[in-house]
Parts: sequence; C-alpha cells; structure tokens
Amino acid sequence: MKILLIEGDRGTVEALSLSFRMSWPQATLISTDRGTSGIDMASKESPDLIVMGLSFSDIDGFQVLTEIRAFSNLPIVIVTDRGTEMDRVRGLELGADDYIVRPLGSMELLARIRALVRRRSCQASALPERVDYGGVVIDFGAQRVESHGKEIKLTLTEYRLLCELVRNPRRTIPRETLIEKIWGKEYLDTPDVLKMHIHRLRRKLGDNFGKPQMIITLPRRGYKFESAAEPDV
Repeated sequence: MKILLIEGDRGTVEALSLSFRMSWPQATLISTDRGTSGIDMASKESPDLIVMGLSFSDIDGFQVLTEIRAFSNLPIVIVTDRGTEMDRVRGLELGADDYIVRPLGSMELLARIRALVRRRSCQASALPERVDYGGVVIDFGAQRVESHGKEIKLTLTEYRLLCELVRNPRRTIPRETLIEKIWGKEYLDTPDVLKMHIHRLRRKLGDNFGKPQMIITLPRRGYKFESAAEPDV
C-alpha cells in the first residue's frame, strides 16, 4: 500500500508520517508540501490512496483536488482545519471520498483511512458479474462502467454508491441508509452530499435527469435502482 500525503504544513507531515510508521508500518508513505508537486506525484508515483490538506503556498487545495480528479479515480481523503458545511460539501462535490476536520487523533485518522481502503470494492458475492442497461454496461468483475462502448470514469464514492443501489434492485433505500453506508454517520446532517452524488452519477450514466429511468427518486423516502427494460446479465 503506497499512500501519497500532500500537506502544506511540514509539522503535520512529520506527525502523520510518525503515526504511519508506528501504527501502519506496512504502508509506504511519500509526501510533498506543495500542491503542484502533489498533482505530479499523483500521476507519476502510482499511489493507492491520497491524503491531502487544503492549504498550500503555490496553489489552492481545491484546485489540487480538481486536477487530480481529472485523471484519477484514486481514493482521496481531505484532512483540514476548514470545517464549515460549505467547505465539506465542496470537497465532496469535487471528488473527495472522505473529508476529515481536525483536531482528530492520529489513531482515529488511520482508522478512517483503513476503513476507506476496506470499502474500495463492492462485495462480489452480492452483485451480478455484469449487467447491461440499454447500452450502459456495468462490469462488476472488472469494476468498470461503460456507456455505448465508452468507459465512464467514476470516483470510488460514485462507484460504491452505484454498487449499493444495484445490490438492492427495485428496492427503496432510505437516504439515511445510503449516507451512513457510503460516508458514515457523521454525514447524516449533510443530506445535500447524497443529492449531489446522485445527480453526478445520473449525468455520467446518461440517465435523463428530468425523467430518470435507472436511479429513481422516491420523495422524502430515498432512491431505488430500476430500468425501463430488463438488464442483460
């Protein structure tokens, strides 16, 4: 497991590096305190996961996140002092898989990161190998989604959300259940995060936002995955 740490504060880098060495020695940690270098390392170093802050001397942290998401669907965890709801929603909207606000103990931080690693893939036993909904192909074996032969790039969170919906076809899943399963209990007070990701997922899948056929909204209840035609399995 190779973890890239992009953090503008050298003291935080040293503290996190020590925590990783002591509590997770199997992980290889590489780091930089500059946002532009972090973007470059995310591309060239092939990390398995990225932990990043939002304050850098050379570039805005949200810009770093945006540029990495343009070419990578790696799991990304933001660790920052910026804890307003607007910042949290923006970070998740731009593609972060978790948004952690300091102060937070190093052991809890590592536990959150490990939990994200464990959630990287859906449970294969609970999913079909492959489904085709009118040209939108979801290959769960390869963890690949295509629309009419063209690959759709989903973030880890988007993919996990899709898995959760497909795992329960034609069943209404309460909003609170989806939020807790995908983000955790700490996000139950941020329901717009789920709406935003459903919107992004529909757009990427080509599911008509005005009259969706795949991801159906049940007002004040939740969502369900359903297609107008039976899937080809």
